[in-house]
Amino acid sequence: MTFASLGLIDPLLRALEALAYNEPTPVQKQAIPAVLAGRDLMAAAQTGTGKTAGFALPILHRLTMEGVVAPLSVRCLVLVPTRELAEQVYDSFRTYGRNLPLRYFVAYGGVPIEPQVNKLRKGLDVLVATPGRLLDLLRQDAIQFKSLQTLVLDEADRMLDLGFSHDLDLLFMAMPKPRQTLLFSATFSDAIRAMTKGLLVDPVSIQVSPRNTATKTVRQWLIPTDKKRKPELFLHLMKKLRWGQVLVFVKTRKGVEQLVQMLLEEGIAADAIHGDKPQPARLRALDRFKTAQVQVLVATDVAARGLDIEALPQVVNFDLPTVAEDYIHRIGRTGRAGATGEAVSLVCADEVDLLAAIEKLTGQVILREEEPGFEADHRVPATGGAASGPKPPPSTKKKRPFTGPPGGKAALAAGGGQRPATPATAPKASGFKAPGAKGSGAKGLGAKGPGAGASVPRGAVVVAGGRGAKSVARSAAKASAGGAAGGQRKGKAAGRGPSR
Repeated sequence: MTFASLGLIDPLLRALEALAYNEPTPVQKQAIPAVLAGRDLMAAAQTGTGKTAGFALPILHRLTMEGVVAPLSVRCLVLVPTRELAEQVYDSFRTYGRNLPLRYFVAYGGVPIEPQVNKLRKGLDVLVATPGRLLDLLRQDAIQFKSLQTLVLDEADRMLDLGFSHDLDLLFMAMPKPRQTLLFSATFSDAIRAMTKGLLVDPVSIQVSPRNTATKTVRQWLIPTDKKRKPELFLHLMKKLRWGQVLVFVKTRKGVEQLVQMLLEEGIAADAIHGDKPQPARLRALDRFKTAQVQVLVATDVAARGLDIEALPQVVNFDLPTVAEDYIHRIGRTGRAGATGEAVSLVCADEVDLLAAIEKLTGQVILREEEPGFEADHRVPATGGAASGPKPPPSTKKKRPFTGPPGGKAALAAGGGQRPATPATAPKASGFKAPGAKGSGAKGLGAKGPGAGASVPRGAVVVAGGRGAKSVARSAAKASAGGAAGGQRKGKAAGRGPSR
């Protein structure tokens, strides 16, 4: 199939030929005919699959063939969650429509509103905007929706995540009902699916790839380490693996600035993108990265969607995202348009719940690779991708012989001069001793279980508070042998609440 076979007009075909777009992607093959036919659309596709062209091309075709724009009006409105994505989509419309007599513009916050007001006075064929700034323009009577033909919500789930729900409701009420509405996103949350019931009319549904999956062209792996050693490990990996350009995601704005400062002190060209930076500075940092003036671009999740960087080879999750879906968008900055890429995550023990959520969402267990010299003192428990939560910690490369109660297979995390890592499913180490051991408190399994003297259940995780493995095993064995005696004492223990 070719773009010509989809029925697009010649000016668009010439623009695509200049871009060396020879064949439509799967999402474009399905979306373009539906949009040209005037249908509402709900399309889910992985980032980097060409979904922007999937709605921009047919919209440009229809705008060229159908009427002209009136002053203060807009014929096509594209709503996006972030400034970076707004700029990217705006550039796409201008690039695809370079041979068309149409007017395009972009509006978002963080910059003066007056130039945007002036631009709207003559009317626009296409306006790409963020919800907050568009609402400001509407309140100033700088824009009217009476001529609106098509509304596009791009990354609508992210707009809800960022708190734009109320703004969207106000904007929807100001728009005319007879219109074409298109929803394009890499993922659709349950809240978005509920919203579409009153927003779209008999929509065409497109699911190009399984929901919440990462592109197969990206190799994913993680290195367990301690939080304090992440900066040192990152520098080590850059030198050892000879990374070229790297996009690094950090959880907080402060963390972004600290990492950039460290890189600059090491003589590595680096820049930052986060919410505290003014938009001109963010655009300048992105441009410097695209033109290879900067080797490392460090960003918060504000840039997880909307960064379109050609042939980006490497993404690093310095911190795991708090929202699992953002992991998909982060690593989707590499491996785009069929190219290969690599995404590595530096994971510490207190991020195990975030890791489990990511693996549950994507339906895969991320490959772990220990980096010699950076092994974690506080081990990252195994997740196994299970929905029930983390499993007991995995064995290290240097396996130790198992010592535990007969038939119990208990995992013993003890001593060794370091604080043991406690999985989320294990009782707290404080005050907890093997069931039946002398002096055992009422915490954990001892008092709440079937009996204070019961044997250790198969698969239980026993954390010894300062006691050696042999001591714990010996106590547990005694408890198993004297189960009957322990059962006689369960009345008092069971009736007593957890000790504090």
